[in-house]
Amino acid sequence: MQKENQTYNIAPANRLASVSEYYFSRKLKEVAQMNAEGKDVISLGIGSPDMPPSEVTVKTLCSEAQNPDGHGYQPSVGIPELRKSFAGWYKKWYGVELDPANEIQPLIGSKEGILHVTLAFVNPGEQVLVPNPGYPTYTSLSKILGAEIVNYNLKEDEGWLPDFDELERMDLSHVKLMWTNYPNMPTGANATMEMYERLVDFARRKNIVIVNDNPYSFILNDRPLSILSVPGAKECCIEFNSMSKSHNMPGWRIAMLASNATFVQWILKVKSNIDSGMFRAMQLAAAKALEADAEWYEGNNHNYRNRRHLAGEIMQTLGCTYDEKQVGMFLWGKIPASCRDVEELTEKVLHEARVFITPGFIFGSNGARYIRISLCCKDEKLAEALERIKKLPLPAPSVER
Repeated sequence: MQKENQTYNIAPANRLASVSEYYFSRKLKEVAQMNAEGKDVISLGIGSPDMPPSEVTVKTLCSEAQNPDGHGYQPSVGIPELRKSFAGWYKKWYGVELDPANEIQPLIGSKEGILHVTLAFVNPGEQVLVPNPGYPTYTSLSKILGAEIVNYNLKEDEGWLPDFDELERMDLSHVKLMWTNYPNMPTGANATMEMYERLVDFARRKNIVIVNDNPYSFILNDRPLSILSVPGAKECCIEFNSMSKSHNMPGWRIAMLASNATFVQWILKVKSNIDSGMFRAMQLAAAKALEADAEWYEGNNHNYRNRRHLAGEIMQTLGCTYDEKQVGMFLWGKIPASCRDVEELTEKVLHEARVFITPGFIFGSNGARYIRISLCCKDEKLAEALERIKKLPLPAPSVER
């Protein structure tokens, strides 16, 4: 009889030594344990929209799921209805013309896209440019796939935009991809056309592919922008977009990338060997969601504005300063000089006020003096979090912004 819990002399793949468990995966298990103990933690950590998709989106899903012929495997390229809807969405909101037949690839979430693009473009040992601070998955997936990470700095005094003078001085001879993310997460810095134009020029001159991750441009942002609106950008750029944030559909795992037909075909070579497409009813519902008008987006932003005000009060109570021009679904703030360490602050808030706030160091060394508050939390819970934090012994609130 086989013994239970028998230890086998098997080691994991070497690639696992280069990464650790995703911070939020690990931390949310701790929060779940605290909740199981009755501590009622308010989570202001991850950016998982808590508002529903549009009513017509849900109705379409329910209706199409009743179709007995709609439950089979779907093509990896996505159904034509969804690709056409993505193309129409890009034309309406970004002014970008995309051929739905060969310049758009639906994705099972943007994380999948990061994996597929890296597999399609980067050989083991080659380099990728990753922002510091930046989304941790750019780094972790690149490491898993054997790429070498080269960080480039984003700094508050530069408006959290790339420092092109610094980039020009770097040895980029082995760099294949450059990850950018605007509107920026975690800092909330917005894109500008001038920045996009400089990125496209930089990519052309250095023979680098820019991958712009663009899921936040409809949240607290008056003017959505796309890097693909720069003339010639499709020749050297790929852009991700996601329905998770813009359409309140994070659990649906529906995103897309757009680029020139050749790049899309290379990525499809990878993707088609890994998955078999998304449920047809979900794709049809997503296509319907993309028809949302300005009023629907404004309804979301009305809620986010109220939450943003409360998050700002939390920042002030903690003695943090922040830029009021931030966009997106987070608020990014700098901790006071009197605070020795950001994790010391966030752990104090978690264990004494029972409020989970993200420490900025998880996004890179340039985030080491910052915290991030998610706006994906009901107003009443944000207000309760504020009251709990007000009871903590903390430095005097800052009035600077």
